[in-house]
Amino acid sequence: MATEQSPSQPPSPDLSGEPGPDASAADIEADIEKTRHELGNTVEALAAKADVKGQAQRKAAEAKARLTDKAVQAREVVAEKASAVQTATQEALTDNTGAVKPTVPVAAIVAASLLIVGILAWRSRR
Repeated sequence: MATEQSPSQPPSPDLSGEPGPDASAADIEADIEKTRHELGNTVEALAAKADVKGQAQRKAAEAKARLTDKAVQAREVVAEKASAVQTATQEALTDNTGAVKPTVPVAAIVAASLLIVGILAWRSRR
């Protein structure tokens, strides 16, 4: 069923978005440009999906960045814990004047400190 247009109205595109049979050359050229643009976008999208190597490189770069961030965080935590252990060890080994306490077995304190640092390092790697 064809619809009739009044002579005062310009020809409008049909429901498919294409210019109608009464369209001017400018309307047709505009439709061609629009179609070319849409086709170009579609081709770019398909090319991006087909670029498996590029996608793998992007994902590898993202994973590397995440791992680097986690390594920096782990390093900071270990440094904080080591500093706390060092301070605690120093306080345990020395008196208020800074002299070594004669009653504290030094080897036992050092061994315990190293054990604590080792455990903290092992846990931060997990």
